[in-house]
Amino acid sequence: MNKIVNNAKEAIAGITNNMTLMLGGFGLCGIPENSITALVESDVTGLTCISNNAGVDDFGLGLLLQKHQIKKMISSYVGENKEFERQLLSGELEVELNPQGTLAERIRAGGAGIPAFYVPAGYGTEVAEGKETREYNGKMHLLEHSLVADFAIVKAWKGDAYGNLVYRETANNFNNMMASAGKITIAEVEEIVPVGTLNPNEVHTPGIFVQRVFKGENLEKRIEFVTEKQ
Repeated sequence: MNKIVNNAKEAIAGITNNMTLMLGGFGLCGIPENSITALVESDVTGLTCISNNAGVDDFGLGLLLQKHQIKKMISSYVGENKEFERQLLSGELEVELNPQGTLAERIRAGGAGIPAFYVPAGYGTEVAEGKETREYNGKMHLLEHSLVADFAIVKAWKGDAYGNLVYRETANNFNNMMASAGKITIAEVEEIVPVGTLNPNEVHTPGIFVQRVFKGENLEKRIEFVTEKQ
């Protein structure tokens, strides 16, 4: 039952070229930064990464983009990452953009074992190209397929040896739903606590969904951009 591994390098063991990964986070909030660094150092390539966005140029998934380790991004936001934008516009990177709510539901559905569902978001836009449509209650909907991954890599505030996880406030974001949608889920945590100390009513991700846990080191907790009042 003890799912603790020593470090990020051990945690990502088994991730090989051309796999599909889910990586939690929203902007730079709640991203598994140690795991991403380990992936950069592993030189694994051809990855399909499912994430809300791709960090920034010098942090988060932006580091994998710099080394061209990602072949496809399934995401909802290009945002602050100029290299992401450049690779998208040049055709170097395949990008599947989703409305943010649709992306979240595709991941949640994957974890729940739901193969597909209908949503109105994106109908009549480029998002609808090649997708089945159907009318419900006088409104057109698109058929969207759920998402699963070979590995889901999430970032939590606290975790125990059984893999039970608690996320801190908005750092919950995509982490919780991704944890249930990976064949193997890796949890990078800020603090490992003794089994039995987490209040069961406060656990966000039950340990049944998690296979590996490790304590992150040298966490930067960057702010994506700072706005100051004069």
